[in-house]
Amino acid sequence: MPSYIKEGIKINVMSNKFYTVPLFLTIFSIIVIGISLQLDTSPEMIVGDSMQARSFPIFLMVLKLILIAVLTFQYKAKNPDHIKLEKFPTWGSMGLFLIFYLLTVYTDMFIGIFVVMLLMGLLWGEKRIWLSFLTATLTPLLIFLLFDFVLKIRFPRGILMDLYYG
Repeated sequence: MPSYIKEGIKINVMSNKFYTVPLFLTIFSIIVIGISLQLDTSPEMIVGDSMQARSFPIFLMVLKLILIAVLTFQYKAKNPDHIKLEKFPTWGSMGLFLIFYLLTVYTDMFIGIFVVMLLMGLLWGEKRIWLSFLTATLTPLLIFLLFDFVLKIRFPRGILMDLYYG
């Protein structure tokens, strides 16, 4: 990191590359706010009957802009060390999201949740296979029960949903 010495004190100079991420996040947030201002109506089920369709995304983006300002201030106050390349579990997790997408599109969302949760636990080093299996089984089951029986929301068709819905 570039630095110079002033009055016997070494001062690190902030590189412009640290502002790249906050800049792109800010641009993205402003674009989303602009698009959200074009929204007129939204189904009640998604945003409720008391909230306009544009309110929630604008709220999230304003919150994100505040967090970006905090991040930028922290960058300026304390120069962060260089980030090391992430280890395999991180990249493997990203690959599992691709597997989840493919399983959801071509088989069933609940099969995708089960497979990805099982593999994610094993990828991150869970030694108790039975616990990963139990978690991967109970989570989609509880999600299904909550949405189908409590919220009365039907899931998209897939192998398991075709068997259940008929």
